[in-house]
Amino acid sequence: MKSALGEFEHHVLLAALHLGPDAYSAEIVLALEQLIERDVAPAAVYIALRRLEENGLVESEMRLAEGAGGTRERRYFEVTEEGLAVLRRSRSRFLRLWSGLEMLLAED
Repeated sequence: MKSALGEFEHHVLLAALHLGPDAYSAEIVLALEQLIERDVAPAAVYIALRRLEENGLVESEMRLAEGAGGTRERRYFEVTEEGLAVLRRSRSRFLRLWSGLEMLLAED
């Protein structure tokens, strides 16, 4: 199991967590673009999701999705308990690193 995440993997995992069990790649791309306020390449998200799944941090399943054009299968992703554990450790590390820097980094 992976113990530390790269920045983009971290972003993808958090976006999937925001979306919950109904997260699929296109929705993750849109959520990321809104949350980090920059363009995101769908291919980069697919690659990150594959790596996260290989490391046991997300799991996926194919399900039918109903839309305006009928039904089709989509791969849905959900953050696993291992993924949550990695995020908790990462959050704790970041909070320790940020601690005491608020005044230095405050915007005027």
